[in-house]
Amino acid sequence: MDSIKRSNTFSLLVIAFIIGIDQWTKALILKYFFLPRAPITITSFFDLVLVWNHGISFGMFNTPSRWNVYILSTFALSISCLLLRWLWKAQNNLLRFGFGFIIAGAIGNVVDRLRFSAVVDFLHFHWGAYAFPTFNVADTAITLGVGFILIDNFRNSRGTLHEQKI
Repeated sequence: MDSIKRSNTFSLLVIAFIIGIDQWTKALILKYFFLPRAPITITSFFDLVLVWNHGISFGMFNTPSRWNVYILSTFALSISCLLLRWLWKAQNNLLRFGFGFIIAGAIGNVVDRLRFSAVVDFLHFHWGAYAFPTFNVADTAITLGVGFILIDNFRNSRGTLHEQKI
């Protein structure tokens, strides 16, 4: 029981750290882009550019509206509470990291919605004519979290299939 308590405490620290990094990077971008500026080219396929996202992934529901702020924030916080319950019950660290990363990313974006009525996106990858939607550290955390959960699920399903063959 003591190791579970330590794991949960560590998970909360990871969540706080990711939220902190997310908000810090967004503050840096907002400071630099306070005046309208051209994108900052880092490489031939990666730029820093300020984008205000009023919706969710890939520009869905991207209409500036107070209702969007309330509905999307409430939804994200509700899902985060559910994931926090699952995090407490998680049987291994990969699942804890997965749930924790998703929670941190969701909360990081909710903070933006409540402060600015939009999410600050600034990481922009492109290749030739293709441009990936602009995103942020919180979005990256959510994606990594889902990846960790899928890896755990794949590992467990392989173990179950192996046991059934024996």
